[in-house]
Amino acid sequence: QVQLVESGGGLVQAGGSLRLSCAASQSIFRFNAMGWYRQAPGKQRELVARITRGGSTNYADSVKGRFTITKDNAKNTVYLQMNSLKPEDTAVYYCNAEWYSDDYWGQGTQVTVSS
Repeated sequence: QVQLVESGGGLVQAGGSLRLSCAASQSIFRFNAMGWYRQAPGKQRELVARITRGGSTNYADSVKGRFTITKDNAKNTVYLQMNSLKPEDTAVYYCNAEWYSDDYWGQGTQVTVSS
């Protein structure tokens, strides 16, 4: 069973930065892609950023130019660098791993951006 453990969330003022980490219990190179999703209260979970096995990335329009997803295959870890944070970025952020038709999720980490 794959385990994904997120860390790095917290409370930050608008304009600040945070870096989220997602540590996997298995080699992340086996996954087709890994990504970060978020869910704000009363809203659906949405894709924030995604990185494929080959390193291609895509981002939600709302975070382009502010967030960067990277991965370290040697450490089995995926990162989300979040800069210029806005109050609307407040949400629980979840790590996701895709393995063909299977999806694996972490427990989530809270990010709160104060105005």
